[in-house]
Amino acid sequence: MAAIRLDNEGRRRGIVEAALPLFARKGFAGTTTKEIAEAARVSEALVFKHFPSKAALYEEIVQLGCLGDPALERIGNLTASTATLVVMVHGMLRHFILEASPGGELETRQRLMVNSFLEDGEYGRLVFDWVLEHIYPKIAECLRAAAAAGDLVATAVPPENRFWFGQHVAAMLAYVRLPGRSAVPYRGDDVHALIDQAAWFILRGFGLTDAAIAANPPPPRVAPGDAQLLVLGDA
Repeated sequence: MAAIRLDNEGRRRGIVEAALPLFARKGFAGTTTKEIAEAARVSEALVFKHFPSKAALYEEIVQLGCLGDPALERIGNLTASTATLVVMVHGMLRHFILEASPGGELETRQRLMVNSFLEDGEYGRLVFDWVLEHIYPKIAECLRAAAAAGDLVATAVPPENRFWFGQHVAAMLAYVRLPGRSAVPYRGDDVHALIDQAAWFILRGFGLTDAAIAANPPPPRVAPGDAQLLVLGDA
C-alpha cells in the first residue's frame, strides 16, 4: 500500500509541476485541462481524479510552494526584536530578487502572480492569505518589540498595512525584472545597493527610526541561491 500511496503522490505533484508554467504563461482561464494532462503525460481523467477543478490545482500550487520550506521553521524560531525585523526585511527582498533566476520556479510563480492579477486574482488571494497566517505574525511581534525598545515612531497606518506596503515594494522590484532586465530605470546598476535602499525605505515605512536602522546593519550579502535560507538562518 505504501508504494501505491507514494506513486499517487508523485503523479499528483507531477500534474502540479506541469500546470504551474502553463498557468504562468497562459493564465488560469487560458489553460485547459487537456493541456495540463498532455504536459504531465497523463490522461485528463487522471487530472480530474486528483484535482476536480483547476481551482484545486491553484490551491495545491500554493501549498507546494509554501510548505516544507526550512526557512519557515527558522522564521518561527526567531526572537522578536528590532534586529530580527531588519533581517526579515532584507531576507524578503533578497528572496524576491536574488532567488528569481530566469526560468526558475520562483520566477515562474512570480509570472503566475502577475497573471492572476489580470484575471480573477484567486491565486494572489490564496498566497496572501497564507502569508498573513504564517509570515505576518512574526513581523507583528517584531514591530511590538521595536516599539517597546523605543525604536519605532508612532504612525496612523495599521501594522498589517505597513507589512503589505513593504511586501508590495519587494514584489514589484521583482516583477519589473521579469522581462530580463528592469523595466524601471533605477539609478545605479548594483542590485545589492538597490536592495539595501529598498530595505531602508520599507523599514522607515514600518516606523523604524534612522538611529535604529543604523544600529542594526543588514546581514552579510550572499550569493543567489542562498539568500533566503542563509539570511534567515543567521538571525
